[in-house]
Amino acid sequence: MNMKDRNLTVTDDWKTPKYLYEELDKEFHFDFDPCPLCHNLELWNGLEVEWGNSNFVNPPYSRPLKDLFIRKAYTEYLKNKLVVMLLPVSTSTKIFHEIILPNCEIRYIKGRIRFEGVNSFGQTVTNKCGMFDNMICIFNPTVQII
Repeated sequence: MNMKDRNLTVTDDWKTPKYLYEELDKEFHFDFDPCPLCHNLELWNGLEVEWGNSNFVNPPYSRPLKDLFIRKAYTEYLKNKLVVMLLPVSTSTKIFHEIILPNCEIRYIKGRIRFEGVNSFGQTVTNKCGMFDNMICIFNPTVQII
């Protein structure tokens, strides 16, 4: 029996594909990213700073960081800020039903996104598909979700 090694080192630093970011930026004109790739958390933490007016967020996908960024996005949205999040599809979770579903426009992405980053073997990869589907969640204070 061949089982996957679940003790591999994993990283939360995976780059949003350029085409996807540019497509969203063209629509929403981002002025802030609280989760830039490989930034130094000792200098500043996206959970502790004030966000911009139009925010793109590809948060760490590890729990609890992902949930903390979703909650922070909701808090910023309540301050009349636009927040566009790239998230793994996880529709059975409490946070999806309590925060995302009632407050976001959700756009499901066809196919799996290919990210760039360092895999669990320490190798830089440029076309790594995640093990999950993705969605774009848009907290937009100018749009009423029904």
